[in-house]
Amino acid sequence: MVTPRALGVLLLVLLLLLGSDQKNPTSILESSEQSRNVCLGLVNMDLYQTFYLTNTAKCFTKCRQSKDKSCDLGNLQRYWVDYETHLVEESLTETVDLSFLKTSVKNFSTNISEDVHFSLTPSQLPMQVTEDEHKPADRVRLPRSLFTTLQGSRAAVRLAISVLDIGPGNLFKGPQLGLEDSGSVLNNRLVGLSLGRMRVTGLAEPLEITFSHQPQPPNMTLTCVFWDVAKGPTGDWSSEGCSTEPGAKQTVCHCDHLTFFALLLRPVLDKVTAQTLTRISQAGCGTSMIFLAFTIILYTALRFYWQRFKSEDSPKIHVALSISLFLLNLTFFINMGHDSKESHATCWAQGAIFHYFLLCVFTWMVLEAFHLYLLVIRVFNTYFSHYFLKLSLVGWGLPALMVIGTGSANSYGRYTIRDKENRTSLELCWFQEETAISALYVTVHGYFLLTFLFSTVVLGLVAWKIFTLSSATAGKKERQNWKGALTLLGLSSLVGMTWGLAILTPLGLSTVYIFALFNSLQGVFIFCWFVMLYFPIQSAMSSSSGPAQAEHSHTVSHE
Repeated sequence: MVTPRALGVLLLVLLLLLGSDQKNPTSILESSEQSRNVCLGLVNMDLYQTFYLTNTAKCFTKCRQSKDKSCDLGNLQRYWVDYETHLVEESLTETVDLSFLKTSVKNFSTNISEDVHFSLTPSQLPMQVTEDEHKPADRVRLPRSLFTTLQGSRAAVRLAISVLDIGPGNLFKGPQLGLEDSGSVLNNRLVGLSLGRMRVTGLAEPLEITFSHQPQPPNMTLTCVFWDVAKGPTGDWSSEGCSTEPGAKQTVCHCDHLTFFALLLRPVLDKVTAQTLTRISQAGCGTSMIFLAFTIILYTALRFYWQRFKSEDSPKIHVALSISLFLLNLTFFINMGHDSKESHATCWAQGAIFHYFLLCVFTWMVLEAFHLYLLVIRVFNTYFSHYFLKLSLVGWGLPALMVIGTGSANSYGRYTIRDKENRTSLELCWFQEETAISALYVTVHGYFLLTFLFSTVVLGLVAWKIFTLSSATAGKKERQNWKGALTLLGLSSLVGMTWGLAILTPLGLSTVYIFALFNSLQGVFIFCWFVMLYFPIQSAMSSSSGPAQAEHSHTVSHE
């Protein structure tokens, strides 16, 4: 039997053992603070042992938000640039083999007789190869003249060549890679070449770096760039002194200096193309505004001419979509004519208003699809009290909430589209670069895809019902098929099928032109559908079939 005294001794021993496993709260705070300061570039500065390199490399994934106060991009980028100098000037290390960094350091005589070649095979250390060997897909050629021009100052030089995986974060992305144009560093991979503190520029014979890659879409371009530490407050990519030799599966960069190099993948939209697309859009939007105004006027006139017209929900929904589309086109014209010198507050307001009416158009198109579903698919039990009022709260209210949320994050501002030489092709008030990934892709692209998917499913069900009905009609199949096809074309303009052409734009500029043309004429298509349905009323009611006739004969609410 255990005595009370023995039990007390056992408890004391257990407490001591538990206490020995507890960490000092002060040390925990210090460890947390040290971890936070790593990505500020304060803790590991000038420390290049494997532990510090690995610790700092974690910031490649941690630093994803451009306004993250726990990350100092300038310090971190400087750390990796200085590391190559350290390898050449102060370290005796010949290789660095880490998951994110592959480096080889070699000594070369300045009196060499041939060019120097290195392979840059991913996940392997850079290896020196001879010119006669089978050429690897990724490689570097350093001209003999690079070394011979240094003969007067030294007999040998030490060269560091690195392949650095910078991950998905913001490090080494730079302001030039605005997220609004979907630019990126190809494979998140940099190639570094350094002779230490020796500055090498203006080479008579440029060095040659070959990057392998998958075939790129025709609307994307690859540009050879280098990291310019003196550009901007934290450094940025520049193509000065570099030329690009594009290929289907390989791109060759010719540069006249040594530093970090990469391939930038960006959409192609030169100034001439941007101006042409702008003119097409302006012409189409102007035409649409005229026909949308006719639609609204025609609706107002029919409300006086036909008493029953006031109680029907379908024309009200059509007109609500017409109003939102008219206001979107109007704000588009104002936005395209904005002054680049106007204040940030004015540009912010223009971007917010443009975003609001764009979301209103998306919302009313999906409400058109919902209403079509009730009329044609569900048919029974479709009565809702104050139906149009509820639709209006969604159609105008939901976009307002989204814009308020987006605006509270200071998302709106000047939006710039650049060509492959980084010259400005188009500038308007839209989303700022810093918030593009979190706001633009969620509230515009994501929201559009959801609404478009729903509308496509509904239109598919309606098409199935139309052609099933026509096949059951004996002797009139060909005529019914024609009427069904025309009905589907009219309905597709209401639910926004022309917007779906945006999904095809990565296929090339031709699809971009088609999207700009057909989408800007949506107002014309809506007017034609409205006239076919309601003017003259008697003809429309007698000749319409399927969904078109349902719009006349079915009302889902009572005011």
